[in-house]
Amino acid sequence: MGIVKTSIILSNPRYPDLESIEVVSLVDTGALHLCITETQAIQLKLEETEKRPVTLADGSTQIIPYVGPIKVDWKGRISYTGALVLGNQCLLGAIPMEDMDILVHPAQQIMLANPLHPNIPASVAY
Repeated sequence: MGIVKTSIILSNPRYPDLESIEVVSLVDTGALHLCITETQAIQLKLEETEKRPVTLADGSTQIIPYVGPIKVDWKGRISYTGALVLGNQCLLGAIPMEDMDILVHPAQQIMLANPLHPNIPASVAY
């Protein structure tokens, strides 16, 4: 599978009058969390709730700031989550993707709404 990117809108639900930001995000089904840059966290006035030990792709562990809440909007599908402040590009992980009921189409290298629920995200609660 190649690199998949998508445009998402990030905002801070604690400050509804604060302008949201549109970012191009890497899509990574192997990552769990939303990761944002320090600049994005500052722009959205996100508060650090804690520092978390995070295992990175190379196997090393770092203590990373965790901020939130943050609202993620992909084509009208919404997720409220926290984010790790890490790296120099936004990364959309599995937790917000599952919450928005969106899938990755590897052959076309695009994101799409779950075809089983094309009009509204669905969840499993068991």
